[in-house]
Amino acid sequence: MIKRIVPIALFGAFLISMNACKSGGGFKTTETGIEYKIIKDEKGPTPAIGDMVELHMVARYKDENIDTSLFDSYKMNNNMPMQFPMPAPSFKGDIAEAFMLLSAGDSAIIRMSIDSVKKQPGVQLPDYMKSGQKIEYTVKMVSVKSQAAVKEERDAHASKQKGIDDQILQDYFKQNNLQPSKTPSGLYYIIEKEGTGPTAKSGQVATVNYTGRTLDGKVFDSNTDPAMGHADPFTFEIGRGQVIPGWDEGLTLLKKGSKAKLFIPSGMAYADQSPSPAIPPDAVLMFDVEVIAINEPSAPSPQAQLPVQ
Repeated sequence: MIKRIVPIALFGAFLISMNACKSGGGFKTTETGIEYKIIKDEKGPTPAIGDMVELHMVARYKDENIDTSLFDSYKMNNNMPMQFPMPAPSFKGDIAEAFMLLSAGDSAIIRMSIDSVKKQPGVQLPDYMKSGQKIEYTVKMVSVKSQAAVKEERDAHASKQKGIDDQILQDYFKQNNLQPSKTPSGLYYIIEKEGTGPTAKSGQVATVNYTGRTLDGKVFDSNTDPAMGHADPFTFEIGRGQVIPGWDEGLTLLKKGSKAKLFIPSGMAYADQSPSPAIPPDAVLMFDVEVIAINEPSAPSPQAQLPVQ
């Protein structure tokens, strides 16, 4: 599953432009031509490339004929800040350069030349954005965390969540009178129909049918329900990270023809990253899985990803 990440390239498509702006009015200019004015300045480290940042951004375009909002992270992200790792600037005057001037708590107005952006390969701006205008971002930096700090936080959260998930599963099994088996990793499973032949191994290609649910029984994905839009057997190479870890391990417990239930703690699923509105952060998931075929790979396997609605 592709995790939802807000790429910095997205910002180029949501530019806020005002009347052609002149230097002054409290604005400073970087060596690459970005104009910026820090409205609120807090002490603290500014982001380096790779640091995790959270920020709000509002965008609008305005000239003598048009005044329109193009982007509002408050509205688009349910008042939550966008979170992404700080990328290296892709060209001189990239907005990323200005983000790297801000520490947590800072707010700023950032202006860029539309003409300089138009020169960048692959960038397409709306026709109504005129040459000679400026591109303006209104930004509030919420947090800046180093890669080491992010890893430490995530490791601590994962360690705590592992115990929470196991208790949730134990309660679920008791309420539903289930007695599943458990692997050392914390994965639970029930084999409802034993298949034939050897169990699947890492590196082999599995073809399966599946239905995924949250523990409250809500279906979030299935390849056997046409309403989900992909009613075909799902094929992937086991143990190559093409699916969530719970699947990579769970399939190695099964043989061709097996039918099983997999109960996957959040750390072996999507952890605190929600891949869709149907799957909350830190969700424990269960899958009904039927193994249709197990084969040796005949060619380099594509990067299959478990589709989630």
